[in-house]
Amino acid sequence: MTVRSLVVAWGALLLLSLGSAVLAQGAVWSLWPVPLAVIVMGLAWFKARIILLQYLKLAQAPSWRRGFQFASALMCLLLLALYLAPLAL
Repeated sequence: MTVRSLVVAWGALLLLSLGSAVLAQGAVWSLWPVPLAVIVMGLAWFKARIILLQYLKLAQAPSWRRGFQFASALMCLLLLALYLAPLAL
């Protein structure tokens, strides 16, 4: 892993975190709670993916990578479903 790839990964994490923070601000949530929840959870999944692939070096272990990506996607979908469940009532 090169320094450049770490800096790129760090920059991507910074931008994704900034995007999450911007979406969390203001009264936007009252207008579009469902699409924003999906977007924020998607950003969280991308951040987890970057951390797993770059910092934990799962990019070099394909079977482990698939397992962790599947588990993190399942976790994000479960959390999204739990957030959206009261809105469906």
